[in-house]
Amino acid sequence: MTRPALAILLCAAALVVGAARAESPSPEIIARGHSLTDAADCASCHTSDPAQPFAGGKRIDTPFGAVYTPNLTPDRETGIGSWSDDDFYRALHEGISPSGARYYPAFPYPYFTKLTRDDVLAIRAYLATLKPVRHATPPPDLTWPLNHRVLMRGWNWLYFTSGTYQPNPAKSDQWNRGAYLVEGPGHCGACHTPKTFFGADRTDQMFGGSEIGGWFAPRLDSAPRSGLASWSAAGIAEYLQSGRNGKSHAGGPMAEVVVNSTSKLSDADAQAIAAYLKDLPAGAAEPSVTPPSPEQMANGAKIYKGACIACHETDGSGSPHVYPPLPGNANLQSADPLSTIRIILDGAHTVTTPRAPNTGSMPAYKNELSDQAIADVATYIRNSWGNAAPAVLARKVTRARTQH
Repeated sequence: MTRPALAILLCAAALVVGAARAESPSPEIIARGHSLTDAADCASCHTSDPAQPFAGGKRIDTPFGAVYTPNLTPDRETGIGSWSDDDFYRALHEGISPSGARYYPAFPYPYFTKLTRDDVLAIRAYLATLKPVRHATPPPDLTWPLNHRVLMRGWNWLYFTSGTYQPNPAKSDQWNRGAYLVEGPGHCGACHTPKTFFGADRTDQMFGGSEIGGWFAPRLDSAPRSGLASWSAAGIAEYLQSGRNGKSHAGGPMAEVVVNSTSKLSDADAQAIAAYLKDLPAGAAEPSVTPPSPEQMANGAKIYKGACIACHETDGSGSPHVYPPLPGNANLQSADPLSTIRIILDGAHTVTTPRAPNTGSMPAYKNELSDQAIADVATYIRNSWGNAAPAVLARKVTRARTQH
């Protein structure tokens, strides 16, 4: 090879290497992608085996059957290693796979569509740093005809609008950051917004609370009894980052969200979410409450004194950050008592996070108390110390027993 030819070859190679380096995501982009992946709680849904994070295969039950989460590792055959940037963006922004198949909204693309393209590609850059895992995803197990993905064209036409989040110029930068995180990657409405018969958000009741996985995800608006009206912005941020505050403790599905997602938020992002949520107006009016019967309240008081008073005290004050107080407890006063019933049935274990490493627990009473007894004590604590919420029926407890 002549010297000029060798020089040309070396220059060409240098240009290729330089271009590759220029296209490689920076550490800052990868770090941002990691943060957004945490905010989106991707690990909770896309990890079935803790030894293989993000390899998918986790079963997600819906009212229409079950779906299994896909592999997000960079494996080229069973994961997303062969996807282009456009493929990944289209999946999150439009709910369409590289093959053209439509995703089911158990994958929250109706929320992820609000992500900017730069943020989507930052997430992809982070996922590309994961260890590739060969793990094929089982096919969905949905009832007919919903097992035909083509029907999602109709669902999208009725319920889905793609589009990146547009900041509200009348609000602060902090508020807009909170709105972006809540409405986009955080997809909070997926659990906390009531659903239609077809599983779409009831947009006229945003963040109004909804049943999810045998629990009731409470209201996030400013409803006075069952919403966040009594919570401070600092208290909301504390709850997100530690799993508890002076008002409540995270339980059920929210406990997993705290451990895998919100406890990893930066102070600025947690405070931004809190600022946004505190600014949400109260939505639908809380239901009027008919005082429970004296007999149910008396029986509930008797059970409370025998089973609950040691930790929660006579006046329900408990020990904030260890045993949550009951007076004014928003979750306790939800229109739907399902979460209260679930805790009494199964007990509770306070999640531990770096900001709150101490543990706390409550025993299960499913083998100790009858359905009527649980209904009575739940009604008592939902209507004592200034609380007000609809009475709990024994058949509601019976139904809750069958959900786990």
